[in-house]
Amino acid sequence: MRIAQVAPLAEAVPPMLYGGTERCVSWLTEALIEAGHQVTLFASGDSVTAAELVAGSSQGLRLGGVRDLTAQHSTMLRQVRHREAEFDIIHLHIDLLASKLFHGLEGKCVTTLHGRLDLPLTQPFCGVVTPMPLISVSNNQRLPMPAGVNWLATVYHGLPPQVCPYNEAGGDYLAFLGRISPEKRPDRAIEIALRSGVPLKIAAKVDPIDQAYFEREIVPLLDNPLIEFIGEIDEHEKSGFLGNALALLFPIDWPEPFGLVMIEAMSTGTPVIAWRNGSVPEIIGDGISGVIVDSISEAVDAVREVKQLSRRAVAAYGRSRFTAKRMADNYVQAYQHLLDHREPVAADVTKPMLALEQRESRPIALGTPVVVM
Repeated sequence: MRIAQVAPLAEAVPPMLYGGTERCVSWLTEALIEAGHQVTLFASGDSVTAAELVAGSSQGLRLGGVRDLTAQHSTMLRQVRHREAEFDIIHLHIDLLASKLFHGLEGKCVTTLHGRLDLPLTQPFCGVVTPMPLISVSNNQRLPMPAGVNWLATVYHGLPPQVCPYNEAGGDYLAFLGRISPEKRPDRAIEIALRSGVPLKIAAKVDPIDQAYFEREIVPLLDNPLIEFIGEIDEHEKSGFLGNALALLFPIDWPEPFGLVMIEAMSTGTPVIAWRNGSVPEIIGDGISGVIVDSISEAVDAVREVKQLSRRAVAAYGRSRFTAKRMADNYVQAYQHLLDHREPVAADVTKPMLALEQRESRPIALGTPVVVM
């Protein structure tokens, strides 16, 4: 296939530091190329890829201090629209911004929604039933959306094995990795560490919008020898940070659409202690690759429980479900379904979803949502 991947311009593909969506676009792009597809990547000019790179900006805009990306994204989308005849599939990763511009091309366009869909600012978009075929990154992510949305598939993220290699030894500290914000609940992570008596290392960025929260709520909690705040780390540092941990703490207080750090930790063999929110029950094998909890007390108990889990079993669980190859294969199946039917496919998320094994055993009828795990 001739495939266009259209990435956000906030970060390079892959990101130099933080950036989940751009990282997934990178892994997907390279896996598609390895599978023999011809890929054009629309992204920032400092991206690194084996695909044809079309620069929508000279560099990732977040590190350049740009916050409103609307103008740059609009310019890039016009480039994509101008070249649409060159592609069999146009895969967009910038939410619903492109929906109107690509009206009439829904038979070859698909948008993966990477973010949460329950916020007040996103609800006006959720209330609009767009003909654009949409892909969710978890089943839970879909729940705030209205009936009649053109869901094409659910495709979980996956990573290459070399990104977070297996670490047999592990370590003796708890890890918190990602972003400092109220919904990520670093305060919970700190309380778990203090109550369990196990050191905690926090590797996280602080966005300007969260600076006041960080200084008011988190900084006063860092004055304890068990707590170490590292700050934002890069891809190379992340592998060692996760692989050398006893467990990853994922104490979220929001409906996380996916949670990339969970599969990164599992890839290294490090189990995850995660709150029962959002996609967590879809990603973590409770008692196999981690422990799902509902309270601080349960999380403290889980710190003891994860010591009994096999790191090899943790890694095997993650790598049986969340690889870049599997992600790319599942996307190709979704692309092919779209091309075969050449019309949007509606799905009702209140009904049971079609498992991959079921879908392989019989053909998909027109109108049946493709659901690939």
